[in-house]
Amino acid sequence: MDRMFRVLGFWTGIFAVMFYLGDMTTTSLIFLGQTGFFIMLSYLKLSERMYIYVFGAYLTVFFAGFTYWTTFMMTPGAGGH
Repeated sequence: MDRMFRVLGFWTGIFAVMFYLGDMTTTSLIFLGQTGFFIMLSYLKLSERMYIYVFGAYLTVFFAGFTYWTTFMMTPGAGGH
């Protein structure tokens, strides 16, 4: 299970680089933080059950934050910069 968190760290790292190259620095920093979190977590050698609990908590926080952002912070119909 710890290897899967390294895989998640790898892919969030790839996304961080791509967001940075696309001039989306805030999103890049968020994904860089997630990369560090996943890589750090993968070396803790937790039990498989604990990894599942941590991932469930991560998804809960992410979806709550994403729902808040898309509902209250995004302006409908505001395209471009």
